[in-house]
Amino acid sequence: MGQDLRSGMVTMGDVAKLSGVSKMTVSNVINDRAGVSDEVRRRVLEAIRESGYRVNVSARTLRSGRTGVIGLAVPEIDRPYFGQLAAHVIDEARGRGFHVAIEQTGAAAAGEIDAISHSSTLQFDGLILSAVGIDPQDSRLTGGDYPIVMLGEQDFAARFDHVAMPNEEGAKAATTHLIDRGCRRIAMVTGESLDGVNVVTRRYRGYLAGLSERGLAPDPALRFAVSGMTLEGGREAAHRLVDSGLEVDGVVAVSDTVAQGVFRGLADRGVRVPDDIRLVGYDDIPEAAYMVPSLSTVAPDHRWMAAKAVELVTARIQDPSRPAGEHTAPFELVVRESTR
Repeated sequence: MGQDLRSGMVTMGDVAKLSGVSKMTVSNVINDRAGVSDEVRRRVLEAIRESGYRVNVSARTLRSGRTGVIGLAVPEIDRPYFGQLAAHVIDEARGRGFHVAIEQTGAAAAGEIDAISHSSTLQFDGLILSAVGIDPQDSRLTGGDYPIVMLGEQDFAARFDHVAMPNEEGAKAATTHLIDRGCRRIAMVTGESLDGVNVVTRRYRGYLAGLSERGLAPDPALRFAVSGMTLEGGREAAHRLVDSGLEVDGVVAVSDTVAQGVFRGLADRGVRVPDDIRLVGYDDIPEAAYMVPSLSTVAPDHRWMAAKAVELVTARIQDPSRPAGEHTAPFELVVRESTR
């Protein structure tokens, strides 16, 4: 919008002027009230971000009985994906006048239940939970009136608002991309267990669906499991892949972090990407574009996910009785040097 007001005290009137609406409309957007079109809401939120306007949270808390704080609970904050997610959630929440408190669950059911309990006890207005370990049927997992939005692969059967990754669709697109590049012996480097519903099982299903769509039969020997979805896990899997003597001309990695490890492991054995083996990751972490060669990857719209999660939790803060919904992020396949 072109006008920078960060050097001084920015008022709601300044935001109204920047976005071309009334102060009441700005207030309605900040408090997530109904009756504002998507276009006007987008314009106001953009003006808030550009101007540096900050909501007076203390005054709003006294009026509303709310703290102005949303919890965000993630498995591991030191993973690039979750750090990126947290940054987007903080940015989106700030535009709606909320602060974000971050908690790490350790990808365990106990940690996720504790996060729900702590968020309620500390009187956070709501919680965005990236659920990994918890069973959706766990009796301790009750919706109640506390606003919770779930992220992740679990199926919560419309008990909670849920924002999901395009796991199967993305892995399928990665696999068919390799086939369309001429690969016929495509391995997948993925997690150990194929039990339950999680990121490993869903992305493996997408890999199988991609093979099937292009008429290729899956070979169980081409599934290389890692004990932890880490750099070292990917490196060790690449060593096993090369040392097996199996013919492989393409690899789908369950995540970009694992793909980075695969790169290193292949290089250790003198295998070149993309000359000898083409490689695709998943997540489009910032480092993917700067690797040598740069990494082709499935890029879910991370900002869309964060915006949707914040939108849903703030809407549920306003109306705890609203029906829960299921939402899947859009994605694109970013083609870089590792598959060219």
